Amino acid sequence: MQAPPPARLGPRPLPLHLGTALMTWASSESALKLWKQGSPSSNPGSPAPEAIAALLPEIAALEARTGTAGFEPALQREIARRMARLADGVLAYRQHVVHRSLENPPSVWSEGNTRLLDYGATHRAARVRGARAVLVVPSLINRWEVLDLTAEKSLLRAMAAQGLRPYLVDWGAPDAEERRFDTTAYVARLERVLAFLTKRSRRAPAVMGYCMGGTLTVALAARQPRRVAGLALLAAPWDFHADRTGHAFLLSVGPLLAQVADRVGELPVDILQTLFWSLDPWLAVKKFGRFLGMDQQGDSAKEFVLLEDWLNDGAPLAGPTARECLVGWYGDNIPGEGKWMVGGRRIVPSKIKTPSLVMIPSGDRIVPPLSAAALADPVKGLKNVKRLDLPLGHIGMVVSGRARDLCWTPLMDWLKAI
Repeated sequence: MQAPPPARLGPRPLPLHLGTALMTWASSESALKLWKQGSPSSNPGSPAPEAIAALLPEIAALEARTGTAGFEPALQREIARRMARLADGVLAYRQHVVHRSLENPPSVWSEGNTRLLDYGATHRAARVRGARAVLVVPSLINRWEVLDLTAEKSLLRAMAAQGLRPYLVDWGAPDAEERRFDTTAYVARLERVLAFLTKRSRRAPAVMGYCMGGTLTVALAARQPRRVAGLALLAAPWDFHADRTGHAFLLSVGPLLAQVADRVGELPVDILQTLFWSLDPWLAVKKFGRFLGMDQQGDSAKEFVLLEDWLNDGAPLAGPTARECLVGWYGDNIPGEGKWMVGGRRIVPSKIKTPSLVMIPSGDRIVPPLSAAALADPVKGLKNVKRLDLPLGHIGMVVSGRARDLCWTPLMDWLKAI
């Protein structure tokens, strides 16, 4: 008998999302009491901000028509209505019947909690002699399922159907040994995966990295140039100081969180999710409001649920890697400055001559486009590189309705041509 799916915990961390909404909406009531003339809580010696002052006459006129107590109860009802809508949206998501149901391909290699999944094993087109093997490396934080969300929204299955042989790195969650991994240890593991795949394929595979996985594969190509036939990078961050818009919270708490990771041995999922929250604190309110208005049996609602499940099912980040990312990458920009050391070797993109494709989603709010574009810079970037700018977002480049035409197809065409 198949075990029931685990209870949903998202959106994580739930208290933070609910608290953001409640405190913001409730502050409107507090502001009214503070600045409204004649209110017991008003502060006559402190003038109201310009935006609030402009509204006070309208509020006074409204109360004159409806009664002095008309506006405040209406405001309280609106706050309660918005909180109820947010709660209903979260509850509808948690109780939704859809769950990811795709059968995962076989594992052909493993080490620790890392597996290599062969997406070409069940596709005839991918098993033909000479099919190009592609090592696909996702981020260490968010799991790989976004690349294989449904049968229709699966970049990996699309690659196999087009005659490529994709092999996916499933990082899993760090075990006791892996909690001590720094980026050098992860790149070393990728080198062992690459050696296995080169022997299995009888020629050098291409390598594709998504998000943080792309950053790691730059180091892989620098250290193993003869074993990488081509390097495709999807929204891979590199210059962490090129555009720090929206990263103020991360930069301010990075050193503190690095200390937490040092003590705990890892950076927990809920802390990682808090960093994503800081990029847009109101995102959960907006998207769960939209979700509640969807046909709950329709494709849009089902895809929302599957994506939300993926977002909330991340893995903790190993302590030493968390410190490197928070302090070394975001704080000191060591990759962008050409100072990132991996296994005693400095990783300098301009010294990498491997044929490369850099795909940059212009609507990316997680990896600023300027950060990813550094890898295609004519002076400091990869030497043999093609740049492709996409009018998509970080996640949309692999799962949106336009992803197949704008991202998947040019990516697969490039991989087949190298």
